[in-house]
Amino acid sequence: LTFCVKRLKNLNKVRLVHAEYIWTEPHSKRNKVKLKVQKEVLHGAILEQAYTVEYVIQDQMCESCTRVQANPDQWVAAVQLRQHVSHRWTFFYLEQLILKHDAVARAIRIKQRDQGIDIFFSNRSHAVMFVEFIGKVVPIQSRNDKQLVSHDTKSSIYNKYTFSVEICPVCREDLICPPPKVKDGLGNLGPLVICTKVSNNIGLLDPFTLRNCFLDAEHYWKASFKTLLSSRQLVEYIVLDVESCFF
Repeated sequence: LTFCVKRLKNLNKVRLVHAEYIWTEPHSKRNKVKLKVQKEVLHGAILEQAYTVEYVIQDQMCESCTRVQANPDQWVAAVQLRQHVSHRWTFFYLEQLILKHDAVARAIRIKQRDQGIDIFFSNRSHAVMFVEFIGKVVPIQSRNDKQLVSHDTKSSIYNKYTFSVEICPVCREDLICPPPKVKDGLGNLGPLVICTKVSNNIGLLDPFTLRNCFLDAEHYWKASFKTLLSSRQLVEYIVLDVESCFF
């Protein structure tokens, strides 16, 4: 009732005394409201009059429902998630985090691709939220493209958005030879380091000094170095004894 009364124009020029619903058939798509208003007229005299206002109910679908009814698989934004490595260990780790936090609850379709996956959303904001979530758990770099699909001068411009997201190729237990700028930035790190952890930062261990360092995503993508050897190419040894040699 309050909503219906607020929809009336110029009601602030009179004093509303009473408002009530008048019963109508539910299938008639009509709502009737009886109003009593007062207004001061000539020489302080107050005029009171009753009016009946009729509201017509019109059904209308929202833009998202209209789009789904026309084509349920029609997407507005797509996230292309890629990692250029020979294994899928990082994606297995990501899959657990995505399921735990329900990060793709609003996705309409997921397709597996070579070295990654494509995730489609019906809204651009949902894709942006997903990219932000991925950036919080692994080092990524992303770029977005916009493609004009149709232009309706009466409503709006309809675009499709594509987010290309690349995951850092460095994985846990990989052997790395950091560039000189990276070593200097981390306080003269050794020439060879081992990756101990990959989250939103990359954990590096100097095996000669057992010193741990962390490299964030921004500094990594500026250098954009690759691994020297992956964990599959390395051989684990057990050190039984160490002898000091003097020359």
